[in-house]
Amino acid sequence: MTEESRGASEETPIAKRILIGDPLTTEELEGQLLPKKMALPIFASDALSSVAYAPQELLMILLIGGTAFLAFSPWVAAAVIALLIVVVLSYRQLIKAYPSGGGDYEVARTNLGEKSGVVVASALLVDYILTVAVSVASGVDNIISALPDLNPWRVELAVGFVILIIVVNLRGVREASQAFAIPTYVFIGSVAIMIVTGLVRWGLGDTPVAASAQYSVQAEDLTQVAVILLILRAFSSGCSALTGVEAVSNGVPAFRQPKVRNAQTTLVLMGSIAILLFAGLTTLALVTGVHYAENPCHLIGFDCTNPQPSLMAQVAAATFGAGSIPFFIIQAATACVLLLAANTAFNGFPLLGSVLARDGYAPKALNTRGDRLVFSNGMIILGLAAAIVLIVYQAQLTTLIQLYIIGVFVSFSLGQIGMVKHWRRELRFVKGAERREAQIGLAINSLGASFTVLVLLIVTVTKFTHGAWLVFLAIPVLSILMIGVNRYYRDVSHETEMDDSVHYGSTGDVAIVLVNRLQKPVAKAVDYALAAKHSKTIAVHIAVTQEEADAVQTDWELHDMPITLLTIESPYRQYARPLSEFIAQYRQKHGSSIVTVYLPQYIVGHWWESLLHNRRARRIAQQLMLVHGVSITLVPWLLDSSELIYGRRSRPLPGDDRAGRITSYGLVAHTDDEP
Repeated sequence: MTEESRGASEETPIAKRILIGDPLTTEELEGQLLPKKMALPIFASDALSSVAYAPQELLMILLIGGTAFLAFSPWVAAAVIALLIVVVLSYRQLIKAYPSGGGDYEVARTNLGEKSGVVVASALLVDYILTVAVSVASGVDNIISALPDLNPWRVELAVGFVILIIVVNLRGVREASQAFAIPTYVFIGSVAIMIVTGLVRWGLGDTPVAASAQYSVQAEDLTQVAVILLILRAFSSGCSALTGVEAVSNGVPAFRQPKVRNAQTTLVLMGSIAILLFAGLTTLALVTGVHYAENPCHLIGFDCTNPQPSLMAQVAAATFGAGSIPFFIIQAATACVLLLAANTAFNGFPLLGSVLARDGYAPKALNTRGDRLVFSNGMIILGLAAAIVLIVYQAQLTTLIQLYIIGVFVSFSLGQIGMVKHWRRELRFVKGAERREAQIGLAINSLGASFTVLVLLIVTVTKFTHGAWLVFLAIPVLSILMIGVNRYYRDVSHETEMDDSVHYGSTGDVAIVLVNRLQKPVAKAVDYALAAKHSKTIAVHIAVTQEEADAVQTDWELHDMPITLLTIESPYRQYARPLSEFIAQYRQKHGSSIVTVYLPQYIVGHWWESLLHNRRARRIAQQLMLVHGVSITLVPWLLDSSELIYGRRSRPLPGDDRAGRITSYGLVAHTDDEP
């Protein structure tokens, strides 16, 4: 560790170092970039984990019409798989054309205009929040399926896992990938083994049977139109398997070189694994006879006072036996990967937030990297928003899933339409091999646009009345806010833009030290003002009572202070207004002087100490900032408790040779060799 890095580490609070680690230099950013084997669990955990609940949601909706409707499930699953293939191929084209990390937002903004770009960004941000909420709720659901006694603590577990994921991600992309790689690969391997084992047993005539297969279902009477809507609703729920596909296109900057090729390879691997697991798990659920109802009480014979085991738990129990070691491995791996699926959002949300901040559509704080070179502000905002959603909806997966995938298909659709326009523009300028490449891209993205727009319509129709209307409300509200932020930044930039009209004619340089009563912090402020060698330095006391004014004046003369003390009466107990009026009168009399106001301020080490001080200096400073020609200098006085955060005392200790000496008016005079 270099001297500089050691110093930065020592200045970081101990609790922060323990939680997120020592600070990293900007030069270490390259070392935080991801190879493909680490990028897969980081960016693909959402898409891979969705196979744990997408088949469950698909079969659950079909079962509303009765067990006979499960015959539609292979066709519905096949439609989901076909859509997933088209979307993966489409995003390979997008990654190549727009590798900067903006993803669908950049495509839509560049090709369809500002409003489309902002709508896509809003939809993605909402979807990332719901991704965290749904993934964590599903993970907790699988934990409770294995350990039902934890059901009363569902919400607390969910919020606790969100906090844990925030902390891990704040430690940096590299450490997060190392922490999340093993559970993701264990999930892929264990589910694959379960699928193969179950299908082999089926092929050999030893068909595994789920515990819920014995329960009949209280079906609803449906009209022909209702049957069609039910099938479409099952398809839209199954489309949750597509969530997370866009995360790779948003995270291209996090890949090692060659970034585009590595991102495309990771996307194809992710899509292939997701398709195999989704198809295998859906097939095995049908083979074992899993019955998973939207309302558990509709399962005739099932005690609906108990939590309903997840589809994954039922299939694992049927294949390996409930309570077996493989069963608990499957449940543990599923719970882990579902919880870690939230990590996809914790990479996508901050990266998209940084792009939006760069373009002026989000607060600039989202484009600031933290100590571990991650966009920590975005991670914290995402975690807080997801925790609020989990608390409001009591971490109930069935309820949360109704809000899901709306945002992602809004971004899918506009992104693919934007890519179609991109390729049409390219075809006007390219020839030869590049033209053939553009034609292939146009064909793929045209197909992608057609499919995603169609699915968006289906999802909207089937989910709107089940709670998705909240998402359609949130997206335009967020879009309006983002455009408002952009207009604000634009106006500020225009207002502060440099030109030749700036006035440099200020004359005079006056320092004012604000005095409440004569103490060492005031003496230190006087020392600072004198050291700055202003043309004129005066002290001002705002007198609320005559007794205070007389006491301060007596102390001032007693300690032979080196500057003049002026007293301003304030019968209404105001501080900033009398001082600002005095400054205005002074500037009117002496010309446009530059006035520097020195304000002593306590620095404390305990949070409760701030409650015991009135923080008047900050309030006065905020009001004086509105006065033309005035600059504010806050002079810190470190109380002894401040060593808890600064690691040093507020003043020299007795016997310290470097302490210097105290002058007659309470100022520290350093020795010649003191810096």
